Amino acid sequence: MKTLVSLFTALLLSLTLSQRVSAQVTWQLDKSHSNINFSVAHLVVSETSGRFKSFDAKVISKSDDFVDSEIELVIDAASINTEDEKRDGHLRSADFFDVAKYPHITFKSKSFKKVDGKNYKLVGDLTMHGVTKEVTLDVIYNGTAKSPFGNIHAGFKVIGKINRTDFGLKWNKALDNGGVLVGEEVSFICNIELTRKS
Repeated sequence: MKTLVSLFTALLLSLTLSQRVSAQVTWQLDKSHSNINFSVAHLVVSETSGRFKSFDAKVISKSDDFVDSEIELVIDAASINTEDEKRDGHLRSADFFDVAKYPHITFKSKSFKKVDGKNYKLVGDLTMHGVTKEVTLDVIYNGTAKSPFGNIHAGFKVIGKINRTDFGLKWNKALDNGGVLVGEEVSFICNIELTRKS
């Protein structure tokens, strides 16, 4: 009798694990419908914005609402673009990103939790300029849709702020009014569209 119970328990466990594995879905980045934008204060009185042109992401969802998904993002630091070649060259230099030494900016999730409605909190490790820090980001999940070509897409808006000096990007110039040339706080908005892999 004990043997039958053990076999039945093992079978149930196997089926449960199988269901969990089959519930996992891999999503790839739809690069033509995604962007990573940022802004930082300039001369205290205004903001300068930019974006990264080259990046990739992979998401493994474990449920229809994406709660507890595994999220990884890799950005090519040299792809920074602020529409000013001289400034972009400076940003790629050792004063800022030092792309020759640190070519990638990466993010790996630790948790992805639903707050309410479409609002989520994403916690993970951001690595930039050789420094890794835990960050918490706000995410709006806009749902899924099927394209005319039969592909399933999911859309997200990711909003956050970081202090660049926490990651060793400390270059600056003092101003006569007591301020600094470049702000320390960097705000960013990412529009991410994913495609479900078949």
